[in-house]
Amino acid sequence: MNPFNQLNEQSRRSFLTNTARTAFGVTLGGASASWFSSAEAAEAIEKSNGKAKNVIYLYMAGGMTHIDTFDPKPDAPSEYRGPIKAISTKVDGIQLGQHFERTAKHTDKIAIVRSMTSTQGAHAQGNYHVHTSYTQRASITHPSLGSWANKLDVNRLKGTLPSYVTVHSGNNHPGAGFFEPNVAPLPVGDAEKGLQNSKRRSDVSEADFNRQIALRTKLDANFGARFKKGQRSVRAYDEMFNSAVGLMQSKDLEAFDLSAESKDAHAAYGGDKFGKGVLLARRLVEHGVRFVEVQFGGFDWHSDNFTKADEKLPILDQAYAALLADLEQRGLLESTLVVIATEFGRTPKIDDDAGRNHFPKAFSFALAGAGIKGGTIYGETDKTASNVITEKTTASDFNATIAAAMGLPHDQVVFSPTKRPFKMGGKTGKPISEILV
Repeated sequence: MNPFNQLNEQSRRSFLTNTARTAFGVTLGGASASWFSSAEAAEAIEKSNGKAKNVIYLYMAGGMTHIDTFDPKPDAPSEYRGPIKAISTKVDGIQLGQHFERTAKHTDKIAIVRSMTSTQGAHAQGNYHVHTSYTQRASITHPSLGSWANKLDVNRLKGTLPSYVTVHSGNNHPGAGFFEPNVAPLPVGDAEKGLQNSKRRSDVSEADFNRQIALRTKLDANFGARFKKGQRSVRAYDEMFNSAVGLMQSKDLEAFDLSAESKDAHAAYGGDKFGKGVLLARRLVEHGVRFVEVQFGGFDWHSDNFTKADEKLPILDQAYAALLADLEQRGLLESTLVVIATEFGRTPKIDDDAGRNHFPKAFSFALAGAGIKGGTIYGETDKTASNVITEKTTASDFNATIAAAMGLPHDQVVFSPTKRPFKMGGKTGKPISEILV
């Protein structure tokens, strides 16, 4: 690639970013520039017949303990199980940690995968692997699961709303990776504030605004004529820029406004930051957004595991259970897949500081709603939750399962700018057919 073309593309990206930020307060999602080159077989995918038309992906950042949540071991020695007790649930034979009292009423909707395993025991690498199905490397950034869904789904939302939104995800998200920036997530930093600065500034008249857009269009046409090699990337940035303008002028912005929700809804989900994020996710899905990820941080409990569990797990329990009940009441659960994931588990044996440390060897994920056989447990760990003894499951398998529930081809090969083949389900991912309907 001509380095001067690359330099100008980056300058153009900076220009567009700054223009959108200044005029509209809308950023371009932090996506990196890419010169996407594929067989474009994804464009020939027939209309999805997957049951999951939408996904709400709840990510527990820091590495959520599995033995205290989805894989309790009431008969394990005290140095493993600690003071947290196992509780019965709506489904006979399925137990959860004691903090999941509300979730226990919804296990008939949930499939718990207790046999997750990974080789990635550091936060950044584990987070990356779970989101992309690939090992983190300096030479390439792989697309996140939501960007894969956005890319492969030719029937994604065609209106002004984005198809992929992240809430509270920070800067550690792989985003679109090597895909075009128009499949990158739209980040929402604070659910309560919604999509900030998304209206025309009060000191910019509509006439001035339109003149700025006209000037940008003229400059962009000149750029496109000079650098035809980057036309695909140019078009992708154009599409994203135009989407930003369209969204700020659309009634669809109301989807990001939590003030439109009732006091009862806010109370049901909890008044905390995570609860508001989950409520926003429900609201976005209700308006047609295909993939929404909400991050809940602070699960890295190297000390005082049980004090922190008392603080954090009831928040997760309340928001998660409220979401499942709300989606069901609105008739959306049959078309919405709800996921709980994390980068790894925690050491089952409690350390000297009453903490649990990083443990990728065994951990748990959960899926509920569309396309999922509720009331099921897949895989098993030993009596101390230390080793997976049946149905070892990787992040690639899990992501392939999400793809299958969405009706997307997990094994569809797409080529990176360097002509290397990649798939939504990674190199070896296979859907877990036992939990799919």
